Amino acid sequence: MASHGDLRAPAGDGKTASGPLETEFLVVGAGPAGASLACFLASYGLKGIMISAAPGTADTPRAHITNMAAQECLRDIGLDQEVEQVSSQGHCMVHTRWCHSMAGVEYARLFSWGNDPQRKGDYEEASPCSPVDLPQTLLEPILVRHATHSGFKTRFDTSLTSFSRDAASGAITAQVRDNLSGAEYAIRTRYLFGADGAQSQVVKQLGIPLVRKPGGGLAINVLVRADLSHLVDSRRGNLHWVMQPDREHPAFGWMALVRMVKPWHEWMFILFPEQGSAPDMNAPRDEYLKRVKEMIGDDTPAEILGVSKWFINEIVAERYDDDEGNIFCLGDAVHRHPPFNGLGSNTCIQDAFNLAWKVAYVHRGLADPSLLKTYSAERQPVGKAIITQANDSFREHFHVWEALGATPKDLAERTQILSRLEAEGPEGRAGRKAFREAIHSTRHEFHALGIEMGQHYESAAVAQADEPAPYAVPARVAEDPVLHLHRNTYPGCRLPHVWLNTAVPSTPKSTIDLAGHGKFVLFTGIGGGAWKAAAATVAAELGVPVDAHSIGFRQDWEDFYFDWERLRGVEESGAVLVRPDRFVAWRCQEVVGDADACAARLKGVIRGVLGFKE
Repeated sequence: MASHGDLRAPAGDGKTASGPLETEFLVVGAGPAGASLACFLASYGLKGIMISAAPGTADTPRAHITNMAAQECLRDIGLDQEVEQVSSQGHCMVHTRWCHSMAGVEYARLFSWGNDPQRKGDYEEASPCSPVDLPQTLLEPILVRHATHSGFKTRFDTSLTSFSRDAASGAITAQVRDNLSGAEYAIRTRYLFGADGAQSQVVKQLGIPLVRKPGGGLAINVLVRADLSHLVDSRRGNLHWVMQPDREHPAFGWMALVRMVKPWHEWMFILFPEQGSAPDMNAPRDEYLKRVKEMIGDDTPAEILGVSKWFINEIVAERYDDDEGNIFCLGDAVHRHPPFNGLGSNTCIQDAFNLAWKVAYVHRGLADPSLLKTYSAERQPVGKAIITQANDSFREHFHVWEALGATPKDLAERTQILSRLEAEGPEGRAGRKAFREAIHSTRHEFHALGIEMGQHYESAAVAQADEPAPYAVPARVAEDPVLHLHRNTYPGCRLPHVWLNTAVPSTPKSTIDLAGHGKFVLFTGIGGGAWKAAAATVAAELGVPVDAHSIGFRQDWEDFYFDWERLRGVEESGAVLVRPDRFVAWRCQEVVGDADACAARLKGVIRGVLGFKE
């Protein structure tokens, strides 16, 4: 296997004796977006400063589903194992349920997060990783600790108040305030990253337009300590919709989504107030506790640990960067949506993974600054898609509520609709059919492999000129692109996961693990030796790390299952070039001549992907 020196070598951290603090990278925000960006930048040996207005890491669980796409990003820097050690996994995530109370009767359940026997194979084919349930309270400390130990100085209780740019040098001076002392000081930086959440100061000052759709109203998070372990053996799952249409309810607690935080003694009761409720609605803590106990449904002791509010948004920024090319926004600063589909922190992490390698390459002079423009070009359409899907998944639940009779104001009407589900005859059959179909439609939240992993980028960092036809998906995927993933090597798509091994079998290796790690990777096969030689030549000439691997019978890696042969999309002697973020940059159907000819072609492609003009 040919390889080149690792791009991820230590870099200096400039200091000044007086005046503003000096750094090359300033990350504003230490949530999943900002902290993961600091981790990914640090993996390239880059050092900087990360500030957060918050007093510390998340104090409420917030995001929790960590999907396979985000896991692959964390796997790139060795954090996936640490994540798995503190997360809840498949056996805790097997179902989503609809019930009258946690201890009471159940209406329906749905296999979730890859646990459906009919979908398990799809998930296992898609990635070497698995979905996990990891509350933000546990994820953020992992990220912040790793970033801090790897070269990023972190300051909490520190707010960005404004920033300015020097017209001559392009350097940015950020004015920040220590929230404890009130002291203000300046940080001078080459790059500014706005990962500062829904009220982003960076987005506001840049004047980035936000596309807003009408919100879905208020939700109230009630964090509860209650040992429900006596219930879960027959009710195993991490999401439980509790609806009591046949009972009166307080305005603040029309229904609830009860979410596992820590199995099985900590829970988030996400209360949905009556439709049209005032956004400033409040209730005494004892009233919240009374409603929580009604929803538990037995005499289990319960304690409220905290109460917070959030609003169901559908907002995406029109762009993720500024015109000058050294200010970038990511995470909730540019896409805001409800937690349905579990796309929040996952998209934040993937924003950061896309951005980090581009910044590192430009910073080291290995790429033209124009490469940085591809960050917004690639990730903004993803943000637009995920805020739409998260809200569509929320809206799909409306049909469940209607079928169970939860929506009418009148108690008698609600009770009648609910009881109809038990009735014989045409009316009962119609009610049960509507309920069954409504439950079935929520699959788009719980098995959405397509929206989670099926991104296709189109930008100047993707070379499609050698493709004989435009990108297209098979009919099965096109029928429901949210549920189904199209695994392929078309430029702009995610590298497919395939298990490989050696001729004398040892530990299997995923294509995902051969790629990434800050390098370009070229895959070829029998007859593609010229590509391997070309990779070494181009790496030496450009100073860009390029690994090459041959897959096939008695090659570097054996394709024992013939999966790579089925998915590679090129002939045995062809080439598939993968970017450091594991998205396919380019492919060539066959070898194009000797090593010199292959080197000339490969060099031109990589230079083009990196933004250099011929």
